[in-house]
Amino acid sequence: MMFLFRSLLLVAGLLALAATPVAAQNTRLVDRNSLGWFTYNGDHKVAEKWAIHTEAQVRRVHFGADPQQLLLRLGGIYTLQKDVKFGGAYTNFTTYTYGQHPSAELGEPTPEHRAYEDVTLGADYGRLHLAHRLRLEQRWLGQLDPARPTRVASWQYQNRARYQLAGEMALQGPTIDDGEVYFTFFDELFIGFGPNVNQNVYNQNRISGGLGYQFTKAFQLELNYLNQWTLQGDLDAATGRQVFENNNGYRLNVVYNLDFTK
Repeated sequence: MMFLFRSLLLVAGLLALAATPVAAQNTRLVDRNSLGWFTYNGDHKVAEKWAIHTEAQVRRVHFGADPQQLLLRLGGIYTLQKDVKFGGAYTNFTTYTYGQHPSAELGEPTPEHRAYEDVTLGADYGRLHLAHRLRLEQRWLGQLDPARPTRVASWQYQNRARYQLAGEMALQGPTIDDGEVYFTFFDELFIGFGPNVNQNVYNQNRISGGLGYQFTKAFQLELNYLNQWTLQGDLDAATGRQVFENNNGYRLNVVYNLDFTK
């Protein structure tokens, strides 16, 4: 019960942090975008305790009509014991020009390389499964050359910490079984720290909830509502004010796991 109580306190804290930008809209620019995210996640078992993590996210705006970002990820997961996992991965990330105050302001896609390490702790409470994930990221952000914006002039290094609370709850019985619908949600807070972060300490917050359908234990399909608050790293060139993105839309997620040990 203590684990559940702490989880609820953390959710309340994350929601309070997510609401902070709303109260400051009179002094900051708010860029609103409608999202359509299409994502895939797969953890493919290769040994008793080891799995290969694969992930792809095609993020789009105008409810899926135009590009926003592209994420490709490859990594590994080590299961210490049930509901205790350690992970690490490399991420290739691209941001396109979108919105009224684009962070890719030179009109060309902006590249980023990342590495991360994380730990995930979970627990069951009847029909509800909760998972805490703490992730540390090392980021290399491409700085485009204004004279030749298709060329990366330099790479800026940043650190970021992420905390996510995620949950799944069975709706048609005590457990989630094949051919059943379930409820899924998460909230994730991003905090920048170290050199080159400047104003971007509060980096972003995402909250999402919706329904999933389990075809098999290895294959699920989820459709969620997604709300995202993002603080851009640079001030608006015209006004010198901070730019927050308040993005809302849907997230369609495919989960497909393979077991190569069989």
